[in-house]
Amino acid sequence: MSADRSALRRAIERGERDGGAIEFKERLTREVHLADGRMESLVAQLRHRVLSGDGEATYVLGVTDDGGLAGVSPDAFSETMDVLSLLADEADAHIADVETWSAGSGGDADEAGLVGLATLRDGGVFEADEDHLVVGTAGHVDHGKSTLVGTLVTGRADDGQGGTRGFLDVQPHEVERGLSADLSYAVYGFADDADEPVRMDNPHRKSDRAGVVETADRLVSFVDTVGHEPWLRTTIRGLVGQKLDYGLLVVAADDGPTTTTREHLGILLATELPTIVAITKADAVSDDRLAAVERDVESMLRDAGQTPLLVDRHGVDTAVAEVGDGVVPLLRTSAVTKAGIETLDRLFERLPKRATPDRETFRMYVDRSYKVTGVGAVASGTVNSGTVETGDELLLGPMPDGSFREVEARSIEMHYHRVDRATAGRIVGIALKGVDEAEIERGMALVPRDSEPNPVREFDAEVMVLNHPTRIQEGYEPVVHLETVSEAAAFFPEDGRLLPGDTGDARVRFKFRPYLIEAGQRFVFREGSSKGVGTVTDVGEAGGGASPADR
Repeated sequence: MSADRSALRRAIERGERDGGAIEFKERLTREVHLADGRMESLVAQLRHRVLSGDGEATYVLGVTDDGGLAGVSPDAFSETMDVLSLLADEADAHIADVETWSAGSGGDADEAGLVGLATLRDGGVFEADEDHLVVGTAGHVDHGKSTLVGTLVTGRADDGQGGTRGFLDVQPHEVERGLSADLSYAVYGFADDADEPVRMDNPHRKSDRAGVVETADRLVSFVDTVGHEPWLRTTIRGLVGQKLDYGLLVVAADDGPTTTTREHLGILLATELPTIVAITKADAVSDDRLAAVERDVESMLRDAGQTPLLVDRHGVDTAVAEVGDGVVPLLRTSAVTKAGIETLDRLFERLPKRATPDRETFRMYVDRSYKVTGVGAVASGTVNSGTVETGDELLLGPMPDGSFREVEARSIEMHYHRVDRATAGRIVGIALKGVDEAEIERGMALVPRDSEPNPVREFDAEVMVLNHPTRIQEGYEPVVHLETVSEAAAFFPEDGRLLPGDTGDARVRFKFRPYLIEAGQRFVFREGSSKGVGTVTDVGEAGGGASPADR
């Protein structure tokens, strides 16, 4: 903590010395600081600080006017941040980053209180363009998914050791082992007045990611999934639960298609996701080996009922026009030599946004939750439909008992850039007022407060068995992956059983709790080597009811 606390001390010393772009505040309250007259004065002060700092100001919070560490309670700090956010809006600025510390030496914020640094920047809240692609990566471990995405979003050539992949992995054990263990996210984009893509110099810097969102007219967000077999469940979650526009399947030239490659391809195609295949590590093999792997990939695609389209031969325009509907563009790439990177850039710049659901009301399934000191509980995920705005009153749930909790969207961030609204397809984090982070679970949904959500324990579905060692009978219990839900469920086939390759109707019942499900949603189910896909055809009564076995 001492190294981090030095940043706080430097800000205090700078403020004591020359003021300018630094302001000290012990705490801000709605009752006092948003009152008539007082609010106007504080907005003018904030605007002056931002202009004095050439577009950036620092507010030191939880300190006295002379820089003493007073500390305020977490609740008071949260209210201070709310008030500061409103003041920033009025001053055409926004809060770009917040760092907090305990005011005492013991590190217990509840006892000693909090102090913090809030960085404010000129420009207010950004309204992002609607043309925003979300691309999910897939492929075997060590085939270069994260490395390829790292090179795309930074424009940097890899060092041959997977150096650019480090821009995506966020867990220390991932960096140490060189294996992704959870979903990672990255973004780059394209500006109408620029010849080159809008990339990041260092994706670890929140300001770099926010800068892409602010600058680009078209955004491309990557959901980088996991290639290692033990984490296939996480990969399925990334491909099913993120409202993707396209899939990017990678195959390493020094290895070729593997069982995992075929498994991931099957998931992409089963969920009807238009897919592009990139052969990676083209620099690491001979031309003959590269051509042989390309033929193997073409054979794999044809075996899956797809038509491969060589982008280098037929061109980007043809690939854009033909992708999907049984056609899979295929190209060679190298993160080391950057071969194929420009072609991928042109593809992502031109690929059309896929149609959003007919539902006009807002819905977002929660993929992750976390707590930000001074802000509170944050639920992140991909907006499934509709639009959400800061201040919207929402419902979160269902809770384990089927109920929904009333919450409010306090703020919205997209790749660390604050936005005032988010539409379908956006990967966002929504700070929620009215719920503790511990109560938020993956698979829950956010919907408007005036809606009447109907959570269910069971539903009817049409299912296809892709692989199973014997047959599926009543009571078969795989894990169902639907949106961000990953839950054990019991299957009750209408005809009593389903064999590999069969398509039939079944009743599906979640084993532990209800979820918000609706007809038309696609899902993947898996248990051991068994796997299949399905489509919800009808939902049961609210809250569930007796299982077919109990009737």
